Formats: sequence, C-alpha cells, structure tokens
Amino acid sequence: MGLLALLNHVINFAAPAVWLALLLPWLARFLIKKRSSRFPLLKQAAFIFMLGLLVLLLGLALFGQDGKMMTYLALVITAATAQWLMLKGWRA
Repeated sequence: MGLLALLNHVINFAAPAVWLALLLPWLARFLIKKRSSRFPLLKQAAFIFMLGLLVLLLGLALFGQDGKMMTYLALVITAATAQWLMLKGWRA
C-alpha cells in the first residue's frame, strides 16, 4: 500500500468522528440557547473528536473491521454523552 492510499484510508476512517465533532457542538450552541458551556467551541470539538477516534479504534479492534453499525452507534452515544456533560445537562 502506498503512502497516498494509506492516507486515504486514515482520512476515511476518521471522517465520521471529525464530522460529528464539528457539527455537534455547533448545533448544540444554536439549538440550546439557554445553556452555555464553559468550554470554547474548539475545545469541545477536539474533545469529542478524540473520544470518537478512540471509539472507532476500539470498534476496529473488537470487530476486526471498520464500518460496523454497532461502532457508529457507540460513536454517536459517546459524542452525545460528552456534549451533554460539557453542557451540564443534568442541571436541566
């Protein structure tokens, strides 16, 4: 496998975590106006991305291949829980 093919695989592997990390804090900021996070938008995105990448790597290790729906479900649940915690959702 060449360098460009490897780079393509890595980018496509991390793409779901990137998009979720970018869109989730941004949408939460506009949809939930009463609550403000004490974390800046970039830190929220970075934290969710790191957690998402960890979940994707664990799914790859557990199932032996990427792209399993169970891994994507775990990715969404983990990202949503992290966002909820950063917004102090238990104080609703």
